[in-house]
Amino acid sequence: MTALRAFLVLLFGILVLFQTMSLPGQFAHMARENPDDAYLRWPATAVTVFWVLCVQVVIVCTWQLLTLVKHDRIFTEASLAWVDGIVWAIAAGWASLVGVFLWVGFHADDPGLPLLLFLLSTGVSVLGLLMVVMRALLRQATTLRTDMEAVI
Repeated sequence: MTALRAFLVLLFGILVLFQTMSLPGQFAHMARENPDDAYLRWPATAVTVFWVLCVQVVIVCTWQLLTLVKHDRIFTEASLAWVDGIVWAIAAGWASLVGVFLWVGFHADDPGLPLLLFLLSTGVSVLGLLMVVMRALLRQATTLRTDMEAVI
C-alpha cells in the first residue's frame, strides 16, 4: 500500500505540472505555429486541464479509500461517498470527451483523430461501468458486514 501511495503522489505531482505548464504551453505553441487553428487554444487548454482535474479527483478519492482500508473502515457508508466521487469524476471526463469526439468527428478531414477519440471514449466508458459494478459490490459487502455485526 505504501508503494501505491508513493505513485499516487508522484502521479498527482506530474499532473499538476501538466496542468499548469505543459498543456497551456503546448496549446500556446500550437496557436503560434498554426494561426488558422489559434482559436482552439483556449478551448483545448480548458478541456485538457479539466480532464487532468478529473484524474486528480480519482487520485484523491483513491487515497481516501486506501486510508479507510488501513483503518479497517472500507465496508462503511463513508467509503461509498469516495467511490461516488470516482464515478462522478469519470462520468464528467467521459461526457466532455464525448463532446470533443463529436465536435472533432464533424470537423475532421482525416479519420485518425476521431478514431483515437472513439477508442478513448470506449475505454473511459468501460472504466466508468467497471467502477459502477465495483460500487455495487462494495455496497453488498458493506450490507453483509453490517448484517453480520448485528448478528454477533
